[in-house]
Amino acid sequence: MSSKIPVSVLIPAKNEEANLPACLTSVARADEIFVVDSNSTDKSAEIVQNFGANLVQFNFNGRWPKKKNWALENLPFRNEWVLIVDCDERITPELWDEIAFAIENPEYNGYYLNRRVFFLGKWIRYGGKYPDWNLRLFKHKFGRYENLNTEDIANTGDNEVHEHVILEGSKVAYLKNDMLHEDFRDLFHWIERHNRYSNWEARVYYNLLTGKDDNGTIGANLFGDDVQRKRFLKKIWVRLPYKPFLRFILFYILQLGFLDGKAGYIYGRLLSQYEYQIGVKLHELMNCGGKLNQSKQPANASQSFKQEATQTPA
Repeated sequence: MSSKIPVSVLIPAKNEEANLPACLTSVARADEIFVVDSNSTDKSAEIVQNFGANLVQFNFNGRWPKKKNWALENLPFRNEWVLIVDCDERITPELWDEIAFAIENPEYNGYYLNRRVFFLGKWIRYGGKYPDWNLRLFKHKFGRYENLNTEDIANTGDNEVHEHVILEGSKVAYLKNDMLHEDFRDLFHWIERHNRYSNWEARVYYNLLTGKDDNGTIGANLFGDDVQRKRFLKKIWVRLPYKPFLRFILFYILQLGFLDGKAGYIYGRLLSQYEYQIGVKLHELMNCGGKLNQSKQPANASQSFKQEATQTPA
């Protein structure tokens, strides 16, 4: 194996025993690995400890920051560069070789990585899923995730969902080799996860429609980078009618999702269902003054269920 590369890997996790072994194996070339767990009830912690990575427990208190930003602020990284990797992602040997070369270039403070998404064992190459650029490799002192004001939304979890990293005033570049995204869990988990994500997306749609302040975000710009361009198009998208139907037509026909065969068709149908969930939850938000899933509690319930904001290394 090649010598260790001076990069600290940050992996957010919760009940990821199915994905962690492959993920951790793929980042073994990193000089340092932190797994920030949310008190998993499966074998996640045992897997991390057996691998020899640093295990840190995070207890979310319902306020900003969430897990990744908290980790960027508080973990004692011994390297200048940090690489953010989700449990269902893999860093290939070719990408590691490119990373080792890229971090030696003093011109850049960050790099976008392109994700190759697999679904039902097939690379979803069409339907707008590729390329899928994410700013994941950067000098940790300069990068923080944007705040989309969604931390109070029920059932979305303690981790940033689709927020992007902001590198203020920094020059970034794009790496050529792909990272792989493949969840080894079944479709039940995909649907369960996107049910939670739809709460988050509904609040994002609500903020866009009600003119919520964009301060602290990457912003929307048709002539900006790939992520800013997507954010600009989303501002138009949220105002369109019949979005579940349009989502399928856009993915499966206009963006050639049918070329991915049966996996592409199933993925397109699930995206349409996801869009419908976002729509009905947005309707709930619009009719409840921006409050989603806020059930009434007894007067003393807030004391019974109060969370402490503590983070302790395992």
